[in-house]
Amino acid sequence: MDLGLKGKSVLVTGGSKGIGLACAKAFAAEGCRLHLASRDKERLSQAAKTLGSDAKIHPADLRDAAQLKKLAADCGDIDILVNNAGDIPGGTLEALDDAKWRHAWELKVFGFINLTRELYPRLKARKGVIVNVIGMAAEHGTFEYICGATANAGLANFTKALGRGFAQHGVRVVGVHPPSTRTDRIINLMKAQAKAKFGDESRYEELMGNVIEPEQVGDTVCFLASPRAGQLSGVVLNLGS
Repeated sequence: MDLGLKGKSVLVTGGSKGIGLACAKAFAAEGCRLHLASRDKERLSQAAKTLGSDAKIHPADLRDAAQLKKLAADCGDIDILVNNAGDIPGGTLEALDDAKWRHAWELKVFGFINLTRELYPRLKARKGVIVNVIGMAAEHGTFEYICGATANAGLANFTKALGRGFAQHGVRVVGVHPPSTRTDRIINLMKAQAKAKFGDESRYEELMGNVIEPEQVGDTVCFLASPRAGQLSGVVLNLGS
């Protein structure tokens, strides 16, 4: 299926591995021009090689305001923004102190919001699309992942509220809630939850549930960003139950 994305310019944050890299591969297959952002320059370089394209890499920590603004300035020509970067740890309310909580939200919550704020005027001019990769914890929060569940719920409502300005501003904003996805980050999260719940991180597979592949998320993100989904804005699609 031709999604009508050929020649579009796309920025994917957290694009060096996992879901972000799967998104990048899906867009590359559609003939898009890619910008990949991540903190790890070496991983970014490896990711760009696997894409077999002229993907541009942007080593950047989105917790740092100056680096975030530079990324936005360097990617001012984009048509599509995929907010994906995040590494919120597992843990209960008592297990996560204020520093860990704020550190996590600086990337996934404020990273999404601040990068969107920087690029939104340019996306308005280009009638662009924003896709936020959030997470099913927004719908089904757990005691052992309270920081992530709270962040995801906020980002889901951010997506819905901003996307409802589509008719006025011309920028479509949509989101996806992946369930457990086979990535290193999710496995580490499940290990933290297993340690909190069972006292034994090796039992993490008992908490994984129905696991999907990163490619399934990437293909969905690519479709939502395309003209095929051109009437969707202010919605978040659950990829699990």
